[in-house]
Amino acid sequence: MSFKNISNLKSDIPAGLVVFLIALPLCLGIALASGAPLFSGLITGIVGGIVVGSLSGSSLSVSGPAAGLTVIVLGAIASLGSFEAFLLAVVIAGIFQLILGYVRAGIVSHYFPSSVIKGMLSAIGIILILKQIPHAFGNDIDFEGNMDFLQSDGNNTFSGIVNALDFIEPGALLIFLVSITIILIWERTPLKNKAFSKLVPAGLVVVVLGVLLNQAYLSLSPNMFLSGNHVVSIGNGSGIANFFSQFRFPDFSQIANPDIYIVAMTIAAVASIETLLSIEAIDKMDPKKRITSTNRELKAQGVGNIISGLIGGLPMTSVIVRSSANVDAGSKSRMSGIIHGIFLLVSVTFLTQIINLIPLASLAAILALVGYKLARVSLFKQMYALGWDQFIPFLVTIVAILLSNLLTGIAIGMVVSVFFILRNNYKFPFYYHSDESHQSKKIIIKLSEEVTFLNKGSLLMVLRDIPDNSEVLIDGSFTQNIDHDIKEVIQNFATSANHRGIKLELKSVNTWKDHSVR
Repeated sequence: MSFKNISNLKSDIPAGLVVFLIALPLCLGIALASGAPLFSGLITGIVGGIVVGSLSGSSLSVSGPAAGLTVIVLGAIASLGSFEAFLLAVVIAGIFQLILGYVRAGIVSHYFPSSVIKGMLSAIGIILILKQIPHAFGNDIDFEGNMDFLQSDGNNTFSGIVNALDFIEPGALLIFLVSITIILIWERTPLKNKAFSKLVPAGLVVVVLGVLLNQAYLSLSPNMFLSGNHVVSIGNGSGIANFFSQFRFPDFSQIANPDIYIVAMTIAAVASIETLLSIEAIDKMDPKKRITSTNRELKAQGVGNIISGLIGGLPMTSVIVRSSANVDAGSKSRMSGIIHGIFLLVSVTFLTQIINLIPLASLAAILALVGYKLARVSLFKQMYALGWDQFIPFLVTIVAILLSNLLTGIAIGMVVSVFFILRNNYKFPFYYHSDESHQSKKIIIKLSEEVTFLNKGSLLMVLRDIPDNSEVLIDGSFTQNIDHDIKEVIQNFATSANHRGIKLELKSVNTWKDHSVR
């Protein structure tokens, strides 16, 4: 560990603690929704924090089990017949990710439009807020970490909120309101700039007060006491022996089963895409604007999934919720992600009875504030100011994610963004000028620096509409690259110009020397 990282510990330790508090219920909730042992979710969080955090080049990304993989995991465990066979698929998926890293597939992330990435962040922020409302009311049926619009109980994001109004737990609502109030006070200056508030994160304060308030209910108002699915539950066992006894191992006898490889490729593809999306988003949130090596990240994720699969964990990705909470908590380096993994390990091994006292309503307050900062109003104003070609893909991405899931929403946002890119390419592949001062109308077409097949349609239409007996100059002096399709269009126009009485001059266009065609 470098001296710089050591000097950052005063920021990274509190940030790691906040991320741990958020990650704990997410690990459990995602494992539950995946039809896997609860311990597998915790293992994934531990490996994602310590192993991937150590190998990753990202300063702020935090890895763990991903909600976007729950449907895949649930179906894969059922189709493969056992959890152990599924673990083998996770190991092989990690190997595939390693290969993707070494062949430099991470470059794909640089082609995600900024408007779509920012739309994804805002959508996740809005979903976090909406998904925490039932937990704030004490309706904890839906698992923590569920980001999809449609829920397993037949409800959706909005109907779940409406139904929660019929199951309000006063104790949970009071804890949530107290927690929100404390976090807001903690965020206000001058308290925010005090040394104490920097060293002791608001998340820790609300969790401790939530536990104390819930325990006070026992003597003051027993009917408000929260237990069962209203609090964190990681089992009752503790100790190193208990920790290792819960490991599960891959069934290597299934190594020749082709279904294993199909599941592995699916996991590797989806996990890699989610990771690259998350890395791109977190780099944009980084106050220092550091750029992460996406190929190194894929390698780190590959190693993480190999180890996770070998000891009974779920597939993992870089997770935007934890990572954004890490940024919000003031993390300075990747040590905060590693520290969050250490906290998970210690809590699972030695502190189960204490952790089981934490009300989910307290954690809901932390997540709601993380969501608010992701979907801040100023971001909407900023995107609107950039123009419709940025604002519309941004807005469509938000709506699509809200009404479906992360990957589907991103895909829809990408389609809309590509439409605007194509439209702009269609409109601006060249400069067109008509000089009426000449006896024969002179038309100048100056090609832009890059002229690709995307510009073929617009160039064809312009050349088609040029009047007969005109004088035309096609100038490629500033062009660095001309696609074969464009060269073919120009060559065909040169042939037709002979029959239309058009005097054509080609200047600095590759494949032809400067010449005139009559």
